[in-house]
Amino acid sequence: MLRTRPYVRPLTTHDLADFRRVVDTDARANVFLRHRGDVTRLDPRWVGGQVLGWFAEGRLVSVCHCGANIVPGQAVPEAVGAFADHLSRTSMRPSSIAGPQEAVLDLWQRLERRWGTAREVREEQPYLVIDTDSPLMPDPRVRRVVMDEIDVLYPASVRMFTEEVGVDPESTHGQMYRARVAQLITQGWAFAVVEDGRIVFKAEVGAVSESACQIQGVWVEPTLRGRGLAAPAMAAVVQQVRASIAPVVTLYVNAHNQPARRTYERVGFTQHETFATVLL
Repeated sequence: MLRTRPYVRPLTTHDLADFRRVVDTDARANVFLRHRGDVTRLDPRWVGGQVLGWFAEGRLVSVCHCGANIVPGQAVPEAVGAFADHLSRTSMRPSSIAGPQEAVLDLWQRLERRWGTAREVREEQPYLVIDTDSPLMPDPRVRRVVMDEIDVLYPASVRMFTEEVGVDPESTHGQMYRARVAQLITQGWAFAVVEDGRIVFKAEVGAVSESACQIQGVWVEPTLRGRGLAAPAMAAVVQQVRASIAPVVTLYVNAHNQPARRTYERVGFTQHETFATVLL
């Protein structure tokens, strides 16, 4: 049999089983990709773009989600080069590139000349996991947010996003951001401590696979930081999420954010991988 040369093509619903095989090679690191595959079934109408696949000898080896965010998965160096070549021929302009450090930084080095200077490159982001309940006593105040509280959660979400990403989501996403917050509440993926009508602490589940989930949007009211609130609150989130959503909880954090890293270490998270993010 003749061997086919490596190639890239957009994946379709017919590739879903192979896509899952690839991302499940590291199910803990590829939670976002597995979630997007399960939700969209790789249908471009639902992806909001496309998912590329890199094939060697006719077999899917590496993938790359290309929508509002570009996220490579199990991307060997040759695949990164092929993904970059493909993307450089499109008019796509995503808001970020995120994922495993080596693949993301290589991809960005190849695309920077065409796409221009990034707003920020976060070169080192420890990717953390926990697969047991925390040894800390969980904060009993942490609970799921209900839909009647969207007007309480939403301003905190806007503040968190602006603080973390550096842009106001209302100016860049409009009503879509509020709709996303509402969706998280409806799914039962938004957790918070609410006191006197304000958010003291919050965290959401942003992606879920069969075996793991990914936490996002962790935020403590600025006037209450430094008081030891975050660790027991996160312990409660881990406990509740593991009991009702997925047995393994993951998240990633900026390497320079030492207070957050110490908090997650106290909760019981350990490093599984190193990510990087390019904000465009």
